Amino acid sequence: MLEHWQLPLFMTFLAGFATTIGGFVTFFVHKNNRKILSLGLGFSAGVMIFVSLTEILETAQGLLQAYYPNRYHWLLFWGFITGVVIAKLIDEFIPDHVEEEDFAESGSPEDEHSQRKHRIKRAGLLTAIAIAIHNFPEGLGTFLVSSQNLALGASVAVAIALHNIPEGIAVALPIYHATGQKRRAMWYSFWTGITEPIGALIGLGLLHWILPEAFVGFMLIAVVGIMIYISFDTLLPLSHEYGDWHYAITGVMSGIIIIWASLLLINGY
Repeated sequence: MLEHWQLPLFMTFLAGFATTIGGFVTFFVHKNNRKILSLGLGFSAGVMIFVSLTEILETAQGLLQAYYPNRYHWLLFWGFITGVVIAKLIDEFIPDHVEEEDFAESGSPEDEHSQRKHRIKRAGLLTAIAIAIHNFPEGLGTFLVSSQNLALGASVAVAIALHNIPEGIAVALPIYHATGQKRRAMWYSFWTGITEPIGALIGLGLLHWILPEAFVGFMLIAVVGIMIYISFDTLLPLSHEYGDWHYAITGVMSGIIIIWASLLLINGY
């Protein structure tokens, strides 16, 4: 039984709460600014792609390789496929259009505007789901590291908090553009971050004693599949639609550069 669990749990909560800081960006963006929306969607894709193919993939590989040194390559492969399948199921569960037949019949500007808002909101929901799933094992990992080495856990928590800020932006911006409600956008960014301390609580109450770290590794690589699918299937096409490829690519590169720089700075490079 862990004797000192309060501080690691508190640190994990603060790291997760950083997504809400990203949500505050909605207070400074006009909801009808389609160029900012295009940049924001591209930014979201850049953050998710970079984090997935570097940080999350490396962590998952390390965990799986430690337990399955001769088979971890295939576990990574099948974990990624599992994530893609999950993303596809989520994609099917959240409708792509609302009353598509009625839109096709009327074709009025009001109906087209409603359909556009729905698609933007859907992108925000998919992003929120992916980031929430991603934050769960992050919270678990932060708690486990902090419980063994508080100083190392603090650096991990700060690193996660820094890259949770752009993740909060990725969730809140499309929700705000779709609904026009800053409070709702803030709540979405908050709830995606709250899965961090939930992961820590699971680590405290169950995973730390029963399930191996390899399970966390498989979960992480599945998250990679989910994030890559959503980035290419939803975020990038919408970014292009509401701006052009120049805005989309600028957003993608900005997301990669900012998240990369934040990780370099926190690691002292």
